Amino acid sequence: MNTLEALVTRRSCRAYTSEPVAPELLDQIIEAGTYAPTGMGRQSPIIVAITNKEVRDRLSRINARVMDSEDDPFYGAPVVLVVLARKDVGTHVYDGSLVMGNMLNAAHELGLGSCWIHRAKEEFETPEGRAILEGLGIDADAYEGIGNCIVGHAAEPAPEAAPRKTDYAYHID
Repeated sequence: MNTLEALVTRRSCRAYTSEPVAPELLDQIIEAGTYAPTGMGRQSPIIVAITNKEVRDRLSRINARVMDSEDDPFYGAPVVLVVLARKDVGTHVYDGSLVMGNMLNAAHELGLGSCWIHRAKEEFETPEGRAILEGLGIDADAYEGIGNCIVGHAAEPAPEAAPRKTDYAYHID
């Protein structure tokens, strides 16, 4: 699959099998994230790869509480790749967003489902979320959650793309 084909055919996946993701595939997705462009090359983001079911489920509960729900916001995906970025870098939200995009597209290229799940900022502002970071030696005050990239084997085929709006792009010739 070439890059343009991958970009046009990728869809958000909201149903996953329980099959684990092979570590070598996960490593490739993470590596793709590390090659995302960042403002002035500062590389403000970091990625926390969560494959431990207990920690994944704890993070799921934190995320669900943020939106006042009891459902699994990670749709049963076995992997959560959390992207955080240094708050003291002015481009941190953009930098982290580009990391998320690279990982979403890499997962698709490798035949896996993925989806961007919001509320990472709120997750890691909670005492429980901060404790997860601090347990890894990450200064919770220095980083802001950007997004959760859930990854796994899709339980069903991806839907067709919605039609693109007609006024998406304007040209100045």
